[in-house]
Amino acid sequence: MIHPLSDVSENATIGKDVHVGPFTSIAEDVVIGDGTYIHPNVTIYPGTRIGKNCQIYPGAVIGVIPQDLKFEGEATTVEIGDNTVIRECVTIHRGTKDMWKTVVGSNCLLMTYVHIAHDCIVGNNVILASYVGLAGHNRIDDYAILEGKVGTQQFIHVGKHAFVGGGTLVRKNIPPYVKAAREPIGFAGVNAIGLRRKGYSDDDVKQIEDIYRALFVMSNTINKGVELIKSTLPETPYREEILEFIAASDKGIIRGMI
Repeated sequence: MIHPLSDVSENATIGKDVHVGPFTSIAEDVVIGDGTYIHPNVTIYPGTRIGKNCQIYPGAVIGVIPQDLKFEGEATTVEIGDNTVIRECVTIHRGTKDMWKTVVGSNCLLMTYVHIAHDCIVGNNVILASYVGLAGHNRIDDYAILEGKVGTQQFIHVGKHAFVGGGTLVRKNIPPYVKAAREPIGFAGVNAIGLRRKGYSDDDVKQIEDIYRALFVMSNTINKGVELIKSTLPETPYREEILEFIAASDKGIIRGMI
């Protein structure tokens, strides 16, 4: 159902059973998947691709050009997966020629007033609570949770199943499976409760805790922690995953306990 008081371009592709509320504007070169429900007063700009069975609430603005002075009008996109909920007044900007797209995965929840800047890649099952602001070129991996009013610098990487406490300013990468909080940001433990809720076993959690104990508790620098992990802990998929994340973090990772 497309409300007669909405403005939907004839060059937009609208799937089956899509609801478009009044005073919503959908531009050309937009694709809306089957079963998506778009509430009143939503604005969707060219280059937006939205999956199936999404919910988009009033005041959301999706696909507008990026706030990047280097942007030269290149044809870029915003791509949103299936079953994602976008609450009131969320803003998601198109990519630039760096990534050519901004991505939000499937089964995500973006609460009120979230901002996702250009070239961000947000994984599946991510929760961004109210007033979270992602600067450009961020990567947020699957199942990460950022509590309200978290703000990030550009080029930040948050690992999967990480949990970031409310009001935290993120200036360094956050490895997978950890909790991060405080000002300045630091390691606040392993996200054990979240992991168990997602089906991780007690043995899985213990392996992860042993790795981060060596990295953040038993060592006073990241380099010493990495060497301790390599020399004392057995090779496991979790160990290799965490070490690879650290090695790829050119700008460094969060600090240990204060």
